[in-house]
Amino acid sequence: MINKISYKLKKSKRAKRMRLAVYCDGSVVVTSPLGIHQSIVEKFISEKTQWVLDKILFFKSIDNKAIRTFSNKDYLENKEKALAFVQERIEHYNNFYRFSINNVSVKNQKTRWGSCSRKKNLNLNYKIIFLPTKLQDYIIVHEICHLKEFNHSKNFWALVQKTLPNYSDIRKILRNHELFYK
Repeated sequence: MINKISYKLKKSKRAKRMRLAVYCDGSVVVTSPLGIHQSIVEKFISEKTQWVLDKILFFKSIDNKAIRTFSNKDYLENKEKALAFVQERIEHYNNFYRFSINNVSVKNQKTRWGSCSRKKNLNLNYKIIFLPTKLQDYIIVHEICHLKEFNHSKNFWALVQKTLPNYSDIRKILRNHELFYK
């Protein structure tokens, strides 16, 4: 079944694990750490075949105009608005958590909604402003909670649950939204 799926392989020295992406044009890209043998890549794709085919069918079934694509111009035009929004929401939720934050920035990330560094810097994707409110809040709370728990342990999810009791439902919805906002 793997030979039914054509894909582009990107080897990355920054990748820590294999990643599979299906884009709205039906293209499939596998990103792999350096040194991963081709047979392992093929096994990885083989295990994900049904998921890939489902995503390709999904994109074929919808009107391409419904999918928003972004350019660097979009980033430059929305960066300040996104930063103001993100800072306001972080302040709102951090009134509850009271964690120390070093710096907040907005970036044009391709594969992440946000990140938190060990130096207590929060980075958020400017595209967050195009999401529904509950998804925005989930991303903000998720990153704030990483200031205390730099992992995805039970303690981390317990922190998230304090302000977002239905976080797992929101998380599932966000996974579908990732397809639209690349």
